Amino acid sequence: MIITYLGKQFFKIQQGDLTIALNPISKDSKLDIKGARFGSDIALSTTNHPDYNGFDMVSHGDTVPFAVKGPGDYEIRGNFIKGVMTETTLSNKKYINTIYFLNIENISICFLGCMSDSKITAEVRGQIGNPDILFVPIGNNDLLNSGEAYKLAVSLEPKVIIPMDYDDKSLKAFLKEGGQDKINPIDKLTIKAKELIGREGEIIVLSS
Repeated sequence: MIITYLGKQFFKIQQGDLTIALNPISKDSKLDIKGARFGSDIALSTTNHPDYNGFDMVSHGDTVPFAVKGPGDYEIRGNFIKGVMTETTLSNKKYINTIYFLNIENISICFLGCMSDSKITAEVRGQIGNPDILFVPIGNNDLLNSGEAYKLAVSLEPKVIIPMDYDDKSLKAFLKEGGQDKINPIDKLTIKAKELIGREGEIIVLSS
């Protein structure tokens, strides 16, 4: 599996001939980062907001993604995806935020999306379980602050934690919370299921 960070909460996951986009940035976003345009087979959007719902940006040629836009259970090309509803607040406006859980080649992934409240119900926590890889938002005003993000992340007992939606200040604070402040960002993460064995709460920072 190869994971590439394209800015904000926009990630590309590749496994064999399967390409998945997570929270692609729309062309209507006011951000000055749009990420690379590419074709994906599956695209997930946690929040109906231009910073996170750019399905148009991950359609290319004949490749149009299966668009997952909210809570529910999905099976796409033999891959199972579960979306669990939570709420978030962006610029003082309430939105639905869908937490996604997916399993690809025996690697379980949880994508928290635009969480602004670190308190989650026992039901939601039970559905998330203990993922191999957890994507967690940090800072950026509306979302979890660094301390909240780290406490929530470790409580879910993932093997690997990937921060997203960060600026330099929030990332530094998050790494300090985890006692891993000497981590150097990498361009992309290439990992197999067997390489996750024995890891516990390891933070991996991907640069966009």
